Amino acid sequence: MAPSLTLAEAQTRAAILSDIATVVELDLTDEQTFGCRAVLRFACSAPDGETFLELTGASELSVRVNGEVVSTSSTTEDGSSTAEDGSSTTETGYDGERIRLTALQPRNTVEVSARLPYVNDGDGMHAMTDPADGERYVSSFTAMDIARKVIPCFDQPDLKTIFEVTVVAPAHWTVLANGVSTGSTTDEGGSTTDDGSAGDHRRWTFTPTPPISTYLFFVTGGPFHSVTWEEPYGDGTLPFGWHARASLAAELDRDAAELREITSRCFQHYTRLFEAPYPFGDYQQVFTPGLNWGAMEFPGCVAFRDELLYRGEPTAMQRNGRASVIAHEMAHMWFGDLVTMRWWEDTWLNESFADFMGSEIAGRAAGYDDSWVVAALRRKPTAYQADRRRSTHPIAADAGDVADVDTAFGNFDMITYAKGNAVLRQLVTWLGEEDFLAGVNRHLSAHPFANATLADFLDALDGATDRDIRGWAADWLQTTGYDTIRVDRDGDVPVLVREGSRPHRLTVTAYDDDLAAVGERLVDLSDEPVRLDDFAGRAVIPNSRDETYAALWLDERSWSALASGPGRIAEPLTRALLWATAAAQVEHGQITPAELVDWARGLADEAHPVVFEGAMDLTLGAVRRYARPEDLPHLLPPLADVARRTLADRDARAAAAARVLASVSDDPELLAAWLDGSADLPAADQDVRWLILRRLASLGDDSRLDAEAERDRSTSGELGLLRARAAVPTEEAKADAWRRLMSGDLSNREFEAVGAGFWGWEQGDLVAPYLVAYVRDGVALGRRTGQAFGKVIGSAFP
Repeated sequence: MAPSLTLAEAQTRAAILSDIATVVELDLTDEQTFGCRAVLRFACSAPDGETFLELTGASELSVRVNGEVVSTSSTTEDGSSTAEDGSSTTETGYDGERIRLTALQPRNTVEVSARLPYVNDGDGMHAMTDPADGERYVSSFTAMDIARKVIPCFDQPDLKTIFEVTVVAPAHWTVLANGVSTGSTTDEGGSTTDDGSAGDHRRWTFTPTPPISTYLFFVTGGPFHSVTWEEPYGDGTLPFGWHARASLAAELDRDAAELREITSRCFQHYTRLFEAPYPFGDYQQVFTPGLNWGAMEFPGCVAFRDELLYRGEPTAMQRNGRASVIAHEMAHMWFGDLVTMRWWEDTWLNESFADFMGSEIAGRAAGYDDSWVVAALRRKPTAYQADRRRSTHPIAADAGDVADVDTAFGNFDMITYAKGNAVLRQLVTWLGEEDFLAGVNRHLSAHPFANATLADFLDALDGATDRDIRGWAADWLQTTGYDTIRVDRDGDVPVLVREGSRPHRLTVTAYDDDLAAVGERLVDLSDEPVRLDDFAGRAVIPNSRDETYAALWLDERSWSALASGPGRIAEPLTRALLWATAAAQVEHGQITPAELVDWARGLADEAHPVVFEGAMDLTLGAVRRYARPEDLPHLLPPLADVARRTLADRDARAAAAARVLASVSDDPELLAAWLDGSADLPAADQDVRWLILRRLASLGDDSRLDAEAERDRSTSGELGLLRARAAVPTEEAKADAWRRLMSGDLSNREFEAVGAGFWGWEQGDLVAPYLVAYVRDGVALGRRTGQAFGKVIGSAFP
């Protein structure tokens, strides 16, 4: 693996380099390697200075420094370099990862030409051929410490550069990048047709970007299907677009109106909310194949994993979640792209803020009012789980604790995202929205196209409030773990007690015996308990609006009122909070999986589609992780029954219910009839069909797989077949899937698919021999792959 850039190296380099501009030309016409020519101009304050450029895996490398040629293809016996024409060269070296630069001047020009490999793991210039039509798509997935796999660069966030990009690619492609496209012309240096006519390649040019960090560099190309429009902004308009693979044209057209509306509403809201103008020349959004993240905030051209363009009918949770992701990435244009952290210990400044804004603005601006319900059911539970592990860490680490980029990458987890989101929501509750936004705007205005730290952010907030913001940050951002808010009783009077160390501002709601709300209070809870005399004799639920980040421990009076579940509580967000609390209690051993399933029996009457889906997901997750294998035959059928009864209602919950039924039913005749269209169930869309087929395969019937794969010649079809094959409950099928997993030949998506099928619900005895081997061989595979692929390997562990 490549050497990880250290904090000390980054500080040394940043101390002497400045005023960087990069001109890049990429040649994407060859399918084996791609060509890169780059010219970097920069200032160096150190006399006769020395530093290095990152560039990983280059072949045919040529380097020219301040007009003098450097060639690694020919060296003399004493190790000095000469150019192929025999002229003198500057002393340099290339070890496959770094190009050494010496004898630097106050102003420098470095010219680099190389060929670089494509990847299929999402870390670098990712290439994919769509099985639906044979078309090829290429995307430069950079992110932290990965831009060096695509371009020569000073790959650290505080050495921002202006990028001026040209791309040569097949003529029928659409090419997008960080800058605004100025059009394309026939590439005179490209290939020609058999009759000697004009070449089949074109050259795209893009306007120079403002200064951005190297990890945000992005180019993508392919025969995309596009939906474009102009958005009013300032004194004119701004170009907007959504783009997807040609084979997903129908899905993009189906969702185009919804996607455009979300984008437009969020953009107009952000440009009113933030005083700093939108920093880039256009706003493109691309559903890209192979992205390891949910999305990536490349300036002016955001990449989304193309699974977010759903083939089947999206569930309510999926639609709300996608809206939040769109709002999240747009927030990054200001918080992360305009103003960027100086070093990776402040990753949270980007991600926590964007995650919070994603949930807030998707609801407030885009009309997805259940965004905080989704956060309560899906995001915050992952934060609590991450915070219970030994690998937990503060939201805002000290720079000295992030000694290199590899260490920083480990912090790209649900502490940084989901916990950071929840903690910022608590900050807004505690500080007040007006003061919070005033501080944010002071921060953005103070550091345009520059870098900032936690201290800078706190300075901005401090200037907008009289509250002790630094004390709050010490309590919340620089500690680990979470508090517990407990309900005690003094006679009939509920008393809130905090177990922990942080101040909390939260809403408490009181309920009568029918769980109708009869009172509500906003309270501040810190060292001293808070008596709720006006709620004497009532069931109470603290944090009923999910405003703070803390576990709940209800008293016997309150918990007994919930004996049959939270379904009678009117507020969906409160029901979501209680479902997440109950699932966490299974993890802590405070209730059994069977008791949670008893709650879930009432979900057939849960009318809210997001609460239904999230509660079912939490129940299935708790059963899968914590139920004994011998109990599964008793726990899964009730959930399948709830799903089937819900599906029969054919309402907004149907898409989620179909996925549950297809995943856990133990009735192969029903599943087969559903596939054939003879069951009394709504027709299964293609995504559900593959879930049914995988479930049938796990029950021992893989007879329909080849026919379905022939019917569905798409990327998702290929992946569906891999999942189903790996689910077959025989030693031979597991051995074959294991060989594929550890071969190193699978792409990131293929690995996810095989891993998802391999560890079957009821196949514990069959896969148990692979558990220890996975830890050993999976770690070894991770060492040979990129950062994000390593997380794919980790996520595939059961």
